[in-house]
Amino acid sequence: MDIFMQMSTTARHNKMAGTFFGSILDLLRRKEAEAFQEKGALVYFGNKKEPHLIRLVDLAEIEDMDKFTSVIINDLYYVQPDFFIFQKNKYVVNERETRIAGFPDLIIEIWSDDNTKFDREVKFDLYSGSPVTEHWYIEQNSNEVECYFGKEKTKAQSLKNILKTKNGIEFDLRYLAL
Repeated sequence: MDIFMQMSTTARHNKMAGTFFGSILDLLRRKEAEAFQEKGALVYFGNKKEPHLIRLVDLAEIEDMDKFTSVIINDLYYVQPDFFIFQKNKYVVNERETRIAGFPDLIIEIWSDDNTKFDREVKFDLYSGSPVTEHWYIEQNSNEVECYFGKEKTKAQSLKNILKTKNGIEFDLRYLAL
């Protein structure tokens, strides 16, 4: 099975990922969002040996949703982002609730030296293939947050400021700024 292996993490990485999750607790309580922090896996079509062909699952293309969620989703390749949110976009999960299909509203990757150039490029290609997904990349030893919406690069943000998504979700990681 072609998966992206979870890398070992540092205390800074774990604090960042945990803070993203903690920042949206109110939305989660009101059931206005569903967040996943390294426990859920996004499924995709294709394999990373042909990165130009991989793509997240577009739920509009699924004809038999019952068969998809009980059988097909379990056979798809998957990736485990550090953090991702479904707020307005639809998603489905498999019966074990470990694999998720759809276009997240936001995906966040926290890069470390363990992330290879190849895996970074593959994940970027995969996430940018969704026209409705905002995706952010944070170098673990930097304050800069590289931001994209689909394939479009948007204005970078800094951990020295409150981070904001296009949908207005705020994350305060200022205490983690270097």
